[in-house]
Amino acid sequence: MLEFHTLDVFTDTPFAGNPLAVVLGADGLTDAQMQTIAREFNLSETIFVMRPQNPAHTARVRIFFPTAEIPFAGHPTIGCAILLAEGAEGDGPVQIILEEEAGLVPVVISRQGGAAVAEFTAPVTPHAATSGAVAVDVVAAALGLAKDEIGFGKHVAGLWQGGPRFLYVPVKDLSVLAKARPIEPAWSQLMAAGGVDSAYLYTPGTGADYQARMFSPTAGIPEDPATGSASAILAAQLWAAGAVAEGETHLALLQGVEMGRRSEIGLTVVCNASGVQSVRVAGTAVRIGDGRIRIPA
Repeated sequence: MLEFHTLDVFTDTPFAGNPLAVVLGADGLTDAQMQTIAREFNLSETIFVMRPQNPAHTARVRIFFPTAEIPFAGHPTIGCAILLAEGAEGDGPVQIILEEEAGLVPVVISRQGGAAVAEFTAPVTPHAATSGAVAVDVVAAALGLAKDEIGFGKHVAGLWQGGPRFLYVPVKDLSVLAKARPIEPAWSQLMAAGGVDSAYLYTPGTGADYQARMFSPTAGIPEDPATGSASAILAAQLWAAGAVAEGETHLALLQGVEMGRRSEIGLTVVCNASGVQSVRVAGTAVRIGDGRIRIPA
């Protein structure tokens, strides 16, 4: 039997944010066994913790959707780091280094108002996708929207990647964001044209810089309450729209509101004249449960 813990991430309120399963002592598991366990939990992501390949690091981790492994994800990184930092001595920040498939991910955990806040630096600087193209009429049809409801200001739909790859769709306002939903067969046509399986929608928010939704039914996630990797890669989309400037920009993001799982994500973007240089994502997590799970045959 393996020890596991569940947390809600990007929130300090139980049963809000994005649920996560963390499986400890996963060194002896095969790829198929990890996938079976992730499918059993049936959460947007499950993270498996193993001994690090380099003893100077905290842990090696692998992250799975219910349907496939992914090289990097934000809310598993935040939740896992906060869990691993529990019991650390001293009152100062705790440094966690996770070996993820996309690369090394440094995470700093600090205390803010009694809550543990983790901030990671994205392992890959976001950049434009190297292939794929989307047309605004197909984007609108795939989301059940009108063409004039796509985009605002200088924000237009774009394909960006930084490990994972997402289609970014700015929408006119919060009412448009609330009514959007994947519509077939246009959705599958859009995903094929863009070479993606996920679309991240965003618009200026109330009480935050941007409010977002993320749809990924192709990957077994009808809608995700909080997507840390997409939040990190959003930095490149915002730079292209002229919404972040040279220097360091701090932004507050909301996601999961329409699902009743409000998630609060902090985004820090560092740019120079040539574009995005680094991205940090911050959030909290709250323990929900723990137990032991059988090892699949």
